[in-house]
Amino acid sequence: MRFVGETIDESIDQFLKPVEKYWQPSDLLPDTTKETFLDEVKFLRESCRELSYDYIAVLVGDTITEEALPTYESWLMAMEGIDQDNPHSWTRWIRSWTAEENRHGDLLNKFLYLSGRVNMHAMEISTQYLIADGFDIGTSRDPYRNFVYTSFQELATNVSHRRTATLAKQAGCNQLSKICGVIASDEMRHAKAYKTFVSQIFEVDPSEMMLAFEDMMRKKIVMPAHFLREAGVNLGETFSHFSDAAQRLGVYTTQDYIEIAESLLIDWKIDSINGLNDAGQRARDYLMALPARLRRVAGRTKIPALEYPFSWIAS
Repeated sequence: MRFVGETIDESIDQFLKPVEKYWQPSDLLPDTTKETFLDEVKFLRESCRELSYDYIAVLVGDTITEEALPTYESWLMAMEGIDQDNPHSWTRWIRSWTAEENRHGDLLNKFLYLSGRVNMHAMEISTQYLIADGFDIGTSRDPYRNFVYTSFQELATNVSHRRTATLAKQAGCNQLSKICGVIASDEMRHAKAYKTFVSQIFEVDPSEMMLAFEDMMRKKIVMPAHFLREAGVNLGETFSHFSDAAQRLGVYTTQDYIEIAESLLIDWKIDSINGLNDAGQRARDYLMALPARLRRVAGRTKIPALEYPFSWIAS
């Protein structure tokens, strides 16, 4: 962990954008200082009318997930090997990553507020619940498992935001398409960072890194919003309906999960890593066979066809 941290000090800037030269949420929303503000808001609202019920549900769920950022930062800051008094290395990365990610929920929240399609009070209740409830993703404080999780999760959010961008464009909502697109770009850049961290750990501690990868995939990578709920609903119950909507739309599917797992096997060159002990070899065997096993299971999965009445969506 220390070796990788020292390496990150040398390369962290390639994974981050200069604060004053990169986009901010206000760049992608109607400008409140202009006389044309109300006209821009009216156009925004009209462009959202063709977005489907499931689409709005997924976009709200994505927004709530992004807005639960305090949970994610506190989780990363609690990893073994993190020294919050040290302004360099891991602490700098986590704070900078958080600062970039913070714009995502801020931007989506404001867009939804202006759209007129969302019961913001109900959505805000879900956001508060999600932050208060936290999550349990099976990593504990272990950095190896955490970086497997973040590598996978950043790729998953890239897929989700990229697909919502495409669907928004098809519905004639070009402004939302651009918003989802720029967020997806951030997620991919962050995924590259976390994948690089894991690659560097494989170089110095291949067996333990392989075992951590195996452990996370055996547990299955759960989404950070897996405790998502609404007022009067049990913990995590809303998340299953949100996932169904995402599957129906093709925004994030079981097949995407499998393809992300497969891409990590390729990116980390799992089939050719040297220096593994016997446990590491067995872990690799499990991982290499995993995509085919998941595809057999996925073929038996059925997606509910009925829309769930989300409290978030305005009548």
